[in-house]
Amino acid sequence: MTWTFTDDVDVFLDTAGAWLATRPAENTLVLTITATLRSSGPHAYGEDAPVLGWWRGPDGEVAGTLVQTPPYRPLLGVVAPEAVGPLTTAFPLTTVNADRATAEALAAGWPGHQVDEVQRLYRLDELVPPSPAPPGGPRSATAADRALLVAWHRAFAADVGQPDTHAERMVDERTASGGLTLWETGGVPVSMAGVSPRIAGAVRVTAVYTPPEHRGHGYGAAVTAEVSRAAREAGADEVLLFTDLANPTSNGVYRRIGYRPVSDRLLISVEST
Repeated sequence: MTWTFTDDVDVFLDTAGAWLATRPAENTLVLTITATLRSSGPHAYGEDAPVLGWWRGPDGEVAGTLVQTPPYRPLLGVVAPEAVGPLTTAFPLTTVNADRATAEALAAGWPGHQVDEVQRLYRLDELVPPSPAPPGGPRSATAADRALLVAWHRAFAADVGQPDTHAERMVDERTASGGLTLWETGGVPVSMAGVSPRIAGAVRVTAVYTPPEHRGHGYGAAVTAEVSRAAREAGADEVLLFTDLANPTSNGVYRRIGYRPVSDRLLISVEST
């Protein structure tokens, strides 16, 4: 009944990868982050080495994971309730991204805490494309779009309060794999959406962004519906996405095109004094 930590993603995935894949929706962030570390190296997200941890229960089986890729806060996948207490001793936390129950259990041991953000995980049910569709149509992003895509990824990161330390890498990897789609009208790109590689049968829609001057026309909904359709037709068993629960516009859009809530994650910190 111990937590074990490493900075070696191969060791982590050899130990915990099969267990993570048994619940690909709830573990989607851990799965995609560690896949990126494996393909792009330990500094894919920043200069500091990652911290990768797993918990083994009384039966010796993995029953919890932690991933931290500085400058991002520690992130927990599915974690057995009995692993939470030992985690606070093995890896003291002052901030975390975790499912609601785990985050609240951790916060119960802090002198006080603040909720920085609530993210809602959605799963695609029956896709309902916008009708009528907005003007224009989708096309795959290419290397020729790189400058625009990097600028949009940085703007997206600013909108959601994240660092933009890996915008170039994300753009290069996703355009090379066909994982970025633009909605274009009159020959002008007006919105984008990305999709993660398929892992354990699941993909996650990411980086849905429409510049302010093009908002309010349904482009974001249309490009999200397009990448969702393409992912499902390519064989994804589950198509997922996260939203900031404080943004009623995006939550409403995703529900209208067929996404249904799965669970919430809390981004919390020890309350500053």
